[in-house]
Amino acid sequence: MTAGGLRQERRDSSIWLTIDRPERSNALDGAVLSGLLDAVEAAADDPDVRVVVLTGAGDRTFCAGADLAAIASGRSGSESDQAGAGARGLDRVLSAIVTHPKPVVARVNGHALAGGLGLALACDLIVASDSAEFGTPEVNVGLWPFVISAVIARNVPRKVALEMMLTGRRMRADEAARWGIVNRVAPPDQLDDAVNELVADLASKSPLALRVGKETFRRAEDLSFDDALAYLHGAFEGHLGSEDLAEGVAAFLEKRSPNWTGR
Repeated sequence: MTAGGLRQERRDSSIWLTIDRPERSNALDGAVLSGLLDAVEAAADDPDVRVVVLTGAGDRTFCAGADLAAIASGRSGSESDQAGAGARGLDRVLSAIVTHPKPVVARVNGHALAGGLGLALACDLIVASDSAEFGTPEVNVGLWPFVISAVIARNVPRKVALEMMLTGRRMRADEAARWGIVNRVAPPDQLDDAVNELVADLASKSPLALRVGKETFRRAEDLSFDDALAYLHGAFEGHLGSEDLAEGVAAFLEKRSPNWTGR
């Protein structure tokens, strides 16, 4: 199903969301952001979806971000109003991805720039083509990557992040992997195989463990060390009575595959 520049496709226990504007470098506009938000939120409530995959159409660009010309112009009127609305839309999409109860995987098929980099970094895991590049070119037009700084700061080492944002330098996929920004790198013709392998692995895990694990990881990273320990200990105790834990332990002892209920 394709609507508003976004294509949705169910693949077994995953849903693939593809920004389908290759003629515009899969740039983000209001329709795409609205469609992404709706699709991501719907996937959160769909019991048949275990993993969300986010990608771009074609083999050149994952997403080139928003229309920087409209944002950097500084003009008043409809263009600047649309730019501000787009930034607010991106806020909501990034938040929906970061707080999603299920694993979200970025399939970075090409360049991930500006807001596109933000989308990729908001995802839990990144599988990238070895031809992909990552960057924040905003500074080259007199802008700063304001909104996506929130996810950059949480996913990229500080001095690496500042170099990217201060200079606009692009980073190749292999370098991004060395910094721990990208999880896996594959040749373009093997990219889907790498994504499918990761998706299948994630889909085999307890939905409850993944949901609780993602939430506690996110909450704990912004706490002091002592507060994080206290919070995580409480989460651990609360998880001990779960059906999935009992099933997982029983399956391990009985040398069989677990049958998860997500409870």
